[in-house]
Amino acid sequence: MTRPVDLDGATKGQSAAAFVPGPDTGVPDTSEVRFAGRSPGRLMWTRFKRDRAGVTSACIVLFVFLVAVSAPLISKLYGKDPYTRYGQIQPGLLNENGYPILPNGGISGEFWFGLEPRLGRDVFMRLVFGMRTSLALAVAVTVLSVLTAIVIGVCAGYFGGKTDYLLGRFTDLMMSFPNQLFFVAFTPVIGALLISPEDEMPTWMRASVLIWVMWILGWMSMARLLRGQVLSLREREFVEAAKVAGTPPARIVRKELLPNLVTPILVQSTYMLPQAVTAIAGLSFLGVGMVEPTPDWGRMFAKGAEFFHSDITYMFFPGVAMVVFIVAFNLLGDSVRDAFDPRSGA
Repeated sequence: MTRPVDLDGATKGQSAAAFVPGPDTGVPDTSEVRFAGRSPGRLMWTRFKRDRAGVTSACIVLFVFLVAVSAPLISKLYGKDPYTRYGQIQPGLLNENGYPILPNGGISGEFWFGLEPRLGRDVFMRLVFGMRTSLALAVAVTVLSVLTAIVIGVCAGYFGGKTDYLLGRFTDLMMSFPNQLFFVAFTPVIGALLISPEDEMPTWMRASVLIWVMWILGWMSMARLLRGQVLSLREREFVEAAKVAGTPPARIVRKELLPNLVTPILVQSTYMLPQAVTAIAGLSFLGVGMVEPTPDWGRMFAKGAEFFHSDITYMFFPGVAMVVFIVAFNLLGDSVRDAFDPRSGA
């Protein structure tokens, strides 16, 4: 028979000051009670909020996306657009060599980030709309790549056998292509097949070609990761129980496997998107991505490299913006990974 416990939690004959809750006394520890009953999502959110670097990175990423989405509104409030050549239509902005007359690239109260050399377009608007272009393409590539990786990786891991063998060899074949080289080689070739050399490729078609090429060559790493995860999950008791109960494979995948794959999918996506941003900027820099007059981070780097020796200001703003965004997104991915699995950061 257990001894009675008074209101203060101390047993008779034992002082309350010496009483320590725990398994020996039958009273649960308050630190354990505090986390009992919380869902995995709430626990992840609690851990993520404690990570200052993660929260700061998330705020930066959200701010960049907000600026990109609000580009037309910002242009309306700012009173300028990324296409008008203000330096050529307004006297006193550019000198006879085509460079801004005012110091620091022509930065002023009218042109916040200065003017583009030679053409005289507003740098701030070029940066905002270039951010919009790069992020829109990168998000499209990332979404398509993630969906493809989920389908191929989950099917290969769950069904196994010949399905796993065929999908595995197809994934290995696709991984044998050097991505960056084939990005540069395939993009103009596909464009030439769709449009005759005499015609100029529309912007929407050029963007579609970029998305298609980067999607086809961008899903393999995540697919192999998910295949390995599914191979371990399909041997777990809850999956075996669902099979014994006669649950259809589609329902097992949807209800049992995919919820347990959220962590690797989300973490890997946070690494894929900034990689897509840099790849798109690199293609535009080389002249096989987005071309003039479409605003793009890569085109701004190309222009900045052209005017580097005379005016470094034009390269400063897109360079800082891209570095800050990519570093913030990578830190966000690390924080999300640690929030889902604290042991991974040990």
